[in-house]
Amino acid sequence: MTQEEDIKNAVEVLRRGGVILYPTDTVWGIGCDATNADAVARVYQIKHRDDSKALICLVDSDARLQRYVRNVPAVAWDLIDAVVKPTTVILDGAVNLAPNLIAEDGSIALRITKEPFSHELCYRFQKALVSTSANISGQPAAQNFSDIAPELLDAVDYVCFSRRQEHKPHTPSSIIKLGPQGEVTIIRK
Repeated sequence: MTQEEDIKNAVEVLRRGGVILYPTDTVWGIGCDATNADAVARVYQIKHRDDSKALICLVDSDARLQRYVRNVPAVAWDLIDAVVKPTTVILDGAVNLAPNLIAEDGSIALRITKEPFSHELCYRFQKALVSTSANISGQPAAQNFSDIAPELLDAVDYVCFSRRQEHKPHTPSSIIKLGPQGEVTIIRK
């Protein structure tokens, strides 16, 4: 299967409200349409995760990120432009997303992915994509496809074929929270 066919299949599943497993710019992820509350609820259920713990979303561009945050502070753009490692930014004023995806304080965690597969997937899907590590809550994140627990493979609607053979170290993204006055809090290095 070509990467293009893989992405086409994944997008069809996402548009139907399904849940996928896919490679990202960091670890393997469990994903769904970030605007579909039922799909988001399924991701929490699959991970056995408390829905009070927020999930990260991937987007393909600055323009797409702006669709999901009321006002992106200038410091966020400076940070996004400066970082080398994949970095997730938590921003206030989340909009146009499933309510059960938005944190209690109204914030959302977003990352612009530049990795070819996840970037193209987000571009073709044309919406924010939930990206939470492919593991049961509390277990280690799946760095490679071979690390994914069989119960997760059985629980989702589609498992991407791209990058399944890869065996190299991957780490979760850095997470930085930006406050309304530009305050910076490092959540995960």
